[in-house]
Amino acid sequence: MQGASIFHFGRGLYKRKFFETRDLARFAWQQAWFRLAGFEDPEHMQEARDSALSIVKGHRVAELQSIGEEIYDEYMAERIWPGTRALAEAHLAAGQKVWLVTAAPVEIANVIARRLGLTGALGTVAESVDGVYTGKLVGEPLHGPAKAEAVRALAAAEGLDLSRCAAYSDSHNDIPMLSLVGHPYAINPDSKLRKHARELDWRLRDYRTARRAAKVGIPAAAGVGAVAGGTAAAIALHRRRR
Repeated sequence: MQGASIFHFGRGLYKRKFFETRDLARFAWQQAWFRLAGFEDPEHMQEARDSALSIVKGHRVAELQSIGEEIYDEYMAERIWPGTRALAEAHLAAGQKVWLVTAAPVEIANVIARRLGLTGALGTVAESVDGVYTGKLVGEPLHGPAKAEAVRALAAAEGLDLSRCAAYSDSHNDIPMLSLVGHPYAINPDSKLRKHARELDWRLRDYRTARRAAKVGIPAAAGVGAVAGGTAAAIALHRRRR
């Protein structure tokens, strides 16, 4: 996705008067930093998460799920890279499972995954009691090493062989996840991920210009699936060959 999904979610909540103008300005600055610097700043990410948790505290889960559907249509649908969409569709057409794995709230992750026809999604989980958000997290934000652990747990639960899966990400923060699989890809990578990918001979793809985004091939190994994280994160996982 062009830009961070949590920022687009924040825009939608601001439109619905969940918070004030100064909070939106902070979200905008964090978004501008990501676009200009080409990488996620951990401090900005933490501030965004803390702000989001305080904003939704006291609101019902069902309310945010419904609003998430509207926000997807308003701000996210047109910002998903066509190359990313085509890649996910190629894995699905090959009979492989595709999962979205992101640090964004799981409610938003589920909306994006369902709208794209993906198998499912993993995301950061906000605590709720009796259907109402408490302002706390369940476990850690799904970011960096925590995302890799979530993928490892998913693979164990689904009976997947990660050596036959592919991972896709645009962020160096997802190097732990990319390192789990047999087919890692750097997609629209930030500078640190691009450098790391070149050093390890990982495949690179760039969808940010029409010239570079011509065609994408999925891994050729028989029965292989794919995994991806980052701002535009998608995972396709195929069951282990029996």
